[in-house]
Amino acid sequence: MRKKLRVAAYAVCVRDGQLLLARSPAEDGGYEWVLPGGGMDHGEHPNDTVVRELEEETGYHIEVTGFLGMDSIHHVIPWSYRRKVDQHGLRLVYEGRIVGGELRNEIGGSTDMAAWHPLDDVSGLRRVPLIDVALRLWRERPAVGRVERVPE
Repeated sequence: MRKKLRVAAYAVCVRDGQLLLARSPAEDGGYEWVLPGGGMDHGEHPNDTVVRELEEETGYHIEVTGFLGMDSIHHVIPWSYRRKVDQHGLRLVYEGRIVGGELRNEIGGSTDMAAWHPLDDVSGLRRVPLIDVALRLWRERPAVGRVERVPE
């Protein structure tokens, strides 16, 4: 079985009690909210990844203000030609502050909309589990940079 490691960087941007999120197509044809961010290019520093990805998905320029921690996921997923891949995802979670740009939707990318959501409303959104992990990292700021995942 093929093994694949994907390293990605995401940002928690909170302003005036609201969290910046991007919307992405879900496997069932609907949509789900995701943290702005994404895969690291070969040779790219993760701080640069999160700045680049956030600008691509939201139109904002950010300053990375802290490293909150990381999340690691591991699962076997369908691939091509009836094969599966053993995928390990390492997600680095940063805190960011908006320093420029204007909110806009991504065109031709992995997301189609960016929006601010009141923190109190996030639990009611259809969202990926990483959002809950990232918000716990942001709220709790564990010294080890890790929180236990709630089973999916």
